[in-house]
Amino acid sequence: MDGLQSIILLLATSVAAVALFRRLSLPPIIAYLAVGIALGPSALGLVPETESTHLIAEFGVVFLLFTIGLEFSFPQLHAMRWAVGVLGASQVLVCLVLFGGIAWWMTGSPEIALVLGGALALSSTAIVTKQLTEQVEIHTRHGRRAIGVLLFQDLAVVPLLIAIPILAGNSDHSLPVEMGLSLVKGVAVFGAMVWIGRKALRPIFHEVARARSNELFTLTVLLIAVAAAWVTHLAGLSLALGAFLAGIMLGETEYRYQIDADIRPFRDVLLGFFFITVGMVINVPVLMSGIHWVLLIGLGMMAVKLLLVYAIARSVDGPLDSGRTALILANGGEFGFALIALAISAGLMTSAMSQLVLAAIVISMVAAPLLIRYNDRLVQAVLRPAANDADPSEMDSEVSRVAEPLSNHVILCGYGRTGQNIGRFLDQEGLPFVALDLDPKRVEEARNAGDPVSYGDSERREILHAAGLGRARMIVLSFDNPASSLKVLEHTRSERPDIPIIVRTRDDRWIDRFEKAGATVVVPEILEASLMLSSHVLALLEVPLARVFRRVRDVRGDRYRLLKGYFHGAERVDLEKVGRFREQLHAITLSGNASAVGRQLSDLHPESIGVTVNAVRRGGIRGPQPSPNTILREGDVLVVYGTPEALEHAEHILLGGEAVAVSNS
Repeated sequence: MDGLQSIILLLATSVAAVALFRRLSLPPIIAYLAVGIALGPSALGLVPETESTHLIAEFGVVFLLFTIGLEFSFPQLHAMRWAVGVLGASQVLVCLVLFGGIAWWMTGSPEIALVLGGALALSSTAIVTKQLTEQVEIHTRHGRRAIGVLLFQDLAVVPLLIAIPILAGNSDHSLPVEMGLSLVKGVAVFGAMVWIGRKALRPIFHEVARARSNELFTLTVLLIAVAAAWVTHLAGLSLALGAFLAGIMLGETEYRYQIDADIRPFRDVLLGFFFITVGMVINVPVLMSGIHWVLLIGLGMMAVKLLLVYAIARSVDGPLDSGRTALILANGGEFGFALIALAISAGLMTSAMSQLVLAAIVISMVAAPLLIRYNDRLVQAVLRPAANDADPSEMDSEVSRVAEPLSNHVILCGYGRTGQNIGRFLDQEGLPFVALDLDPKRVEEARNAGDPVSYGDSERREILHAAGLGRARMIVLSFDNPASSLKVLEHTRSERPDIPIIVRTRDDRWIDRFEKAGATVVVPEILEASLMLSSHVLALLEVPLARVFRRVRDVRGDRYRLLKGYFHGAERVDLEKVGRFREQLHAITLSGNASAVGRQLSDLHPESIGVTVNAVRRGGIRGPQPSPNTILREGDVLVVYGTPEALEHAEHILLGGEAVAVSNS
């Protein structure tokens, strides 16, 4: 099969697999791995494994690390020094010695032991970072711990890659000389990139932004990401490390969010190719013939990593955070393939010998997305008794210390801009409050300024208890994360059915779910901003203030029905964030032969297909909230509200006369 046919087959199979796995609520990473296994050389053999496909796939990891770098800064990395230097180093060294010792005992070769020990010690940077980003856990305590360990692992790959050719006798230099040269090059490249980045990147992007060209902006971002990866590759370091550094430097500029939006499509497509190539590594016949050994190696590796990371993390974290960090890192990694491939090419080991280990690593990578997705539930199920028996002062001492003197207070969940503004109003009125936030830098700065804020995950029931849930007067959820808000509502309502809970949301799509979950008041900030702006407009147009206040009150009392939906036009929709079926307004003009002409609005049963008729425009006059008895005429314009699919269906019914299956009973 030629290159073009292979690409078409990969794309078609990936579309079908990702769609199926999404329907099953499974991570798309597993879909890509399954595609690679099925189409790879050892199964159907429809797609060859070539150097060019591996290069394309590797750039998926490059762009992933670039976007992760945008989320961090050098001060944040400095704050993560324990996770990188202590937790990461301990995990890699102990796993290397333990797995390497077992391999030495089984093969009798110290060289093979070093390769296999190093390969099994590493975790998947691509899977962990992508899954944590999708779950909005990249900046949680366990997320930062995991990223710190992964950074150390990526650095630890370098000396291992240097050592393999030397151990195989394929190098002209000794191991200490090669290590020293690599260290000098790495430090020089790192210093040069940081200096150039801080001096040149901001002015460059200022000039690019002045051109007001999206094409030029995207090209510049791609150039910087790829060039940074190329520079570190020349120095003997990984491509991904250079992209990560470039992302950190660009993350300190005001163009961070635009860069992330532009680079994301390239990242996701190329990363999909990367996971497909990982699946191609599996030799299905070897896997099936030695499945017991594969499972033994894979489960043993995951168990050792899990217990080891948990034991080390428990020195500074509570049992639940330590367990989540350990579960996230209990998998094999893509750099293990690089070590084994280099060892095979250097003649240290045979391909047949490596297949069991490769299969075990891939099996762990297949399980990793599920373990990461449900890390909270799994850890809660296993470690909840231990967490309950633990000393509360050790587990949540910081939150308890801040909240202990308070009673009849307000708990602010989230201390971003909205939370801080609420806190200032409470402070002016002399009302006590305690705030919880997961951004350590923000918490540190706010506490230095005297604000009663603590680092804490408000999704956790014990954190809410530590914040004084039992004696609090109100809870305000000021962050914009619907999934987290629902968890907090669930925990709070089970403990305090009486307490008022105010929830912030971006728009009106979550109002019903929040109210069903127990929210007292839901404030959609976009609609509230529109409401406030409209009231100012009316006031400046000399509409009586009493009428303005009445209109504002009526809109709120009607649950913002007047403001629901808008005409989206040609704006770009982020499908991952808002879902495919985002509700919107749509105008449908009834022509003379439209089937709806002459019929009552109620006869069309718009609610049965998930749409609402917000208004009917007739003869230039718009009538909002039309009566169900309204008889439609030629030339009427119906303003309907619903999902794109429902709007399309409604248009067929109104214009084409498609039957509506509705019971008249």
